[in-house]
Amino acid sequence: MNEILWTSWGIVITPWKIIGYAGTVLFTLRWVVQAVASRQAGKPTVPRMFWYMSIVGSAMLLGYFIFGKNDGPGIVSNLFPGLLAVYNLFLDFAHQKKNPPLAVPDEVADNRPVL
Repeated sequence: MNEILWTSWGIVITPWKIIGYAGTVLFTLRWVVQAVASRQAGKPTVPRMFWYMSIVGSAMLLGYFIFGKNDGPGIVSNLFPGLLAVYNLFLDFAHQKKNPPLAVPDEVADNRPVL
């Protein structure tokens, strides 16, 4: 996966670099997801999608740093956030299991008047 796919103006693109760039984009866009969720909620909040994006982005970056670049600092800098995201997702599921959402009658959910 280290074969060169494209080279231009001194930029070399390999499959591992594409995975690394995609992981970086995911890892960055998770903050946009968090900001949008906080704006909609009217308070700071961290949606479950944030943790999914953290895990996938971290895994992609770990793959790049382990197999594509063999870079120790890159591995260490992405290993901890990935493990922390898995732990937080576990806590989110455990919290939801202890505190299931309240059931909403169909009339309320459909915005129909309740008689």
